[in-house]
Amino acid sequence: MRLFVSEGAPGTLPVLAAAGRAQGRAQLLISTVGPEECVVPFLTRPKIPVLQLDSGNYLFSTNAICRYFFLLSGSEQDDLTNQWLEWEATELQPALSAALYYLVVQGKKGEDVLGPIRRALTHIDHSLSRRSCPFLAGETESVADIVLWGALYPLLQDPAYLPEELGALHSWFQTLSSQEPCQRAAETVLKKQGILALRPYLQKQLQPSFLEGRAVSNEPEEEELATLSEEEIAMAVTAWEKGLGSLPPLRPKQKPVLPVAGERNVLITSALPYVNNVPHLGNIIGCVLSADVFARYSRLRQWNTLYLCGTDEYGTATETKAMEEGLTPQEICDKYHVIHADIYRWFNISFDIFGRTTTSQQTEITQDIFQRLWNRGFVLQDTVEQLRCERCARFLADRFVEGVCPFCGYEEARGDQCDKCGKLINAVELKKPQCKVCRSCPVVRSSRHLFLDLPKLEDRLEEWLGKTVPGSDWTPNARFIIRSWLRDGLKPRCITRDLKWGTPVPLEGFEDKVFYVWFDATFGYISITANYTDQWEKWWKNPEQVNLYQFMAKDNVPFHGLVFPCSALGAEDNYTLVSHLIATEYLNYEDGKFSKSRGVGVFGDMAKDTGIPADIWRFYLLYIRPEGQDSAFSWTDMLLKNNSELLNNLGNFINRAGMFVSKFFGGYVPEMVLTSDDQRLLAHVSLELQHYHQLLEKVRIRDALRSILTISRYGNQYIQVNEPWKRIKGSEADRQRAGTVTGLAVNIAALLSTMLQPYMPTVSSMIAAQLQLPSPACSILPTDFLCTLPAGHQIGTVSPLFQKLENDQIENLRQRFGGGQAKVSPKPAVVEIAGPQQIQVLMDEVTKQGNIVRELKAQKADKNQVAAEVAKLLDLKKQLALAEGKPLETPKGKKKK
Repeated sequence: MRLFVSEGAPGTLPVLAAAGRAQGRAQLLISTVGPEECVVPFLTRPKIPVLQLDSGNYLFSTNAICRYFFLLSGSEQDDLTNQWLEWEATELQPALSAALYYLVVQGKKGEDVLGPIRRALTHIDHSLSRRSCPFLAGETESVADIVLWGALYPLLQDPAYLPEELGALHSWFQTLSSQEPCQRAAETVLKKQGILALRPYLQKQLQPSFLEGRAVSNEPEEEELATLSEEEIAMAVTAWEKGLGSLPPLRPKQKPVLPVAGERNVLITSALPYVNNVPHLGNIIGCVLSADVFARYSRLRQWNTLYLCGTDEYGTATETKAMEEGLTPQEICDKYHVIHADIYRWFNISFDIFGRTTTSQQTEITQDIFQRLWNRGFVLQDTVEQLRCERCARFLADRFVEGVCPFCGYEEARGDQCDKCGKLINAVELKKPQCKVCRSCPVVRSSRHLFLDLPKLEDRLEEWLGKTVPGSDWTPNARFIIRSWLRDGLKPRCITRDLKWGTPVPLEGFEDKVFYVWFDATFGYISITANYTDQWEKWWKNPEQVNLYQFMAKDNVPFHGLVFPCSALGAEDNYTLVSHLIATEYLNYEDGKFSKSRGVGVFGDMAKDTGIPADIWRFYLLYIRPEGQDSAFSWTDMLLKNNSELLNNLGNFINRAGMFVSKFFGGYVPEMVLTSDDQRLLAHVSLELQHYHQLLEKVRIRDALRSILTISRYGNQYIQVNEPWKRIKGSEADRQRAGTVTGLAVNIAALLSTMLQPYMPTVSSMIAAQLQLPSPACSILPTDFLCTLPAGHQIGTVSPLFQKLENDQIENLRQRFGGGQAKVSPKPAVVEIAGPQQIQVLMDEVTKQGNIVRELKAQKADKNQVAAEVAKLLDLKKQLALAEGKPLETPKGKKKK
């Protein structure tokens, strides 16, 4: 077979990816031809790509070629796959061709590019979300996935054109992009030039004819409202009418929490933070806060849940910090353990256990695992070239030396790992090494050490990964990182260090050494549990009954997904291994990195001094959680999200619903007589609630938060359309209608209270107290929308939940935490121009709000609703003008006739 491709032709991408999957099934010659070359003799116009079969026949559509390669690899196409391929050809391609032409040829950006394609992206996202499957046609990848991925990759590789609210699409795209055939195809076509590699080809194509009049919806929820079935509505009404009586009995609290046979037992760990420093916002969202959301959700589902964490206290980092502060390592650990615990307590992290690794249980468990590995031949001895500081008269372990990274050239790489590129390093590989204690140049000396024989354990690891990862909720970045390590081949890894502060090595001839912290730190989860209960083996030697979820940032993936499993598998002691490895990308601060020494960024002990409540921090960090790519904390964006999503959307709705009950009905929930529209709202809220469950069960924490805000928007729209404040003054029928709307709205507020509990526990408790929510409704989150506040239920005193963040307040905080990055304005009256990132955020918000206003006007919506949205738009434009340093324009009113 011969495949003809052309440089920069978008259709080449999916074809090469599909060919990569079928590699080895048939001989394939790939030829590059010009875009104007007629390869197929009977076609009147050039067509690329083309597959010439051994029979002499030709396939000359991208979809047909990809189908053929999938058939070669033994994959059959079902009806759903074919439907997706038809949709791609008829709906996606015209819109995508226009978007690519606008971007690459005409140089347009932003909404001009995203506009034509937004509806198609939303359709893919909703299809993935509602089916709750990782791929378009089910649990396994199909030709439809490759065709759509290849079509979209040139555009979506730029995060600006992958809307963050489309979480299911984001996850799908990242999963496929991390696969080796897709990576090779992307490298071949785009050649590290990005989308510019397509320009020469696209410039020679005819301008695509895209129907500008086609409606592009920014509100996919409206489509769902229109497509609700009668059966879905009937089921929602039935569930609503059952009320609290349909909830299961509350699980009795037990101490200690232990697995229960026949129930879902969820063990949750958060990566152990180094004890020697104060965690910044990125550390907090990367592990403890993300894990806390899932732990709280698990408890709401009545799953038997144990959530643990603790400080990682051994190693060179602790010795270094002790030297800096003139304390002993133990004193440093005691000091910083308290600091960590206080920070997490303020952030309302609901650990069942927050322990530490400097315990006798840690020593006992680590030494036992080592002895089992040693006895089974999985530990090697070898002489290691190490750096020794002659001035300090000691071998320099990883954290006592820094220099230039041999891989990326970063000048402050540590002796064990580079913080910039993430590669693991042997200290002797560093260029221009320096002793961190005295700054002298160390020399290379030999020392005898122990190694974990990872190559000998590789087959066991591969077998375990093959059984565990498919069908699990390992994040795409975790899967990719582990695959990369395996692709490069595992190598023996040193597990001992010439230190005093650590777990002693129980082997003759190695009494003066301790275990390298990366080897035994992950055993800390086990020892912390052992400090909590002497029945710890019921959790940690019970893989058949325990689901282990481990949360971390991506730099910790190799230790949790590779080293710890290898150690546990080699120990042959039936250890519980990770079922779901949840890794985030990195959170940056504004346009740079967090740095305690330079005073850049907010650290955990500083957040409570800002005057901003912990729940607001939790909300914003979870809203920008770096799930598929790095994200950045932005003060401007935090202000926007607080004032728009919390104050104007969520807080406004819950406050109005409660106030209507208090003001119009004496504090008692009124009778509710549901109309067909009300019943449709029940079904719509139930569907969004089920979507929330689907997302959190898959640990898509950021996306599930959007479901809460979506239900709140439904509530606001419902109140706005039905105007109970007017109807209460009307006829008896109007008053009854006001009662129904108020009763249904306050029940939506009650549901939101429980849905919010994993994200904003204090706010959730405030809502529950104001509405006097019955105890079961606070502790169990059902899968359907129930009537939890029946007619006659008395609520409490209603008060606002959120406060507005002001520009001056946020600007002061930006200056305070900006270190050398911020410029202090000499005069308070002078407005400092924001950075391009903040300005872009505001421009995007203005665009989104403008679309909302235009759609409301086009639908001839209620004037009050339009006026409220226009007011939001004007406020955003004002903020944008201030950010850009422009003078504020006086709004021009219409002249009265």
